[in-house]
Amino acid sequence: MATGITMSANGTLIIPDDPIIPIIAGDGVGPDIWNASKPVFDTAVEKAYGGKRKIEWLPVRAGEDCWKEIGEFVPQATMDAITKYRVALKGPLSTPVGKGFRSVNVLLRRLFDLYACIRPCNHIPGVPSPVKDPDAVDMVIFRENTEDLYAGIEWDAGTPEAAQLIELIEKLSGKEVRKDSSIGIKPISETGSKRLVRMAIQYAIDHKLPSVTLVHKGNIMKFTEGGFRRWGYECAAQEFGDVTITEEELWKTYNGEAPAGKIVIKDRITDAMFQQILLRPREYSVLAMPNLNGDYMSDALAAQVGGLGMAPGSNVGDGYAIFEATHGTAPKYTGLDKINPGSMILSGALMLDFLGWKEAADLIRSGIAKAVAKKTVTYDLARQMEGATEVKCSAFGKAICDNM
Repeated sequence: MATGITMSANGTLIIPDDPIIPIIAGDGVGPDIWNASKPVFDTAVEKAYGGKRKIEWLPVRAGEDCWKEIGEFVPQATMDAITKYRVALKGPLSTPVGKGFRSVNVLLRRLFDLYACIRPCNHIPGVPSPVKDPDAVDMVIFRENTEDLYAGIEWDAGTPEAAQLIELIEKLSGKEVRKDSSIGIKPISETGSKRLVRMAIQYAIDHKLPSVTLVHKGNIMKFTEGGFRRWGYECAAQEFGDVTITEEELWKTYNGEAPAGKIVIKDRITDAMFQQILLRPREYSVLAMPNLNGDYMSDALAAQVGGLGMAPGSNVGDGYAIFEATHGTAPKYTGLDKINPGSMILSGALMLDFLGWKEAADLIRSGIAKAVAKKTVTYDLARQMEGATEVKCSAFGKAICDNM
């Protein structure tokens, strides 16, 4: 009988051999990619463990389609299921621009305090890329997920609240703000910054990676993004001082050669870092950054290794995690069995890693790599690959299973 994931007294998750995992198929093409992905996960677990382990999938609702049908973006039953079972998987959910609800994705992150958006970016050989050497890209982004401009604290131009804030800003700072301005607030806290950097450094330790780079715009936003940088260095020194050194120490004390077992803590200005990921990608492994920077940079890195169709993502907090397809809902392809399911499938592999089921996760990644090597791919990849066989969304999932 399937059981739920529970938490021990010391805060670690207890994973049964038959966990119940809530699944939000999502809006638009979400159901298509879920239908293609489910057999991949089930096949990988069966092949890896010979029936000793199995996932019981629990369908739950969220998103714009859910709102249209029942008048709720995230029903209480969905929140209860994620609360009870702790780990979930989801497809893409709609987010309107300039009006309407803010974002179901952001809401779920805030409800369960999923403060780290973790997005590995590495290249699968054969996947088309716009850069000359995509295999040089092998980075993991840790994006703070709950603060910054995504806190959703803003007022429209012309509202009484915006007028009051403009008056207060001018009084406190002596700087003039145009009266027809909309106003947004950008909170970045020591607590939020340190727990994100803490998780990033621990990841580097666990995976034996050489560096963690703090990416910020602290040269301009000196107290918010500058604070993120300062608190990141403090976290490294105070909590990981035995295994970390700063980049300054690397050159001043060690002549540019990091001692064995030491992780180098670097920092880069955000705009300069966009150059670095293109020109010097081999110098970076783990990147930690505030929310908006992470949103931009994770998509840019995904483009370097083949696009969002092959980009996995996870949202992780203390005791909860939601793994998700990183692309949009692509409504014009809804129901056509056409879209690339790779993002959700690779996100599911991250989920299996999180559960400690690495053998199944590796089978999935191997199956994808072999399917791509044989050029059996969906339209988005096929149109860029000479001699490719274009297959439907569901057929790509089957090809991955066949190549495990």
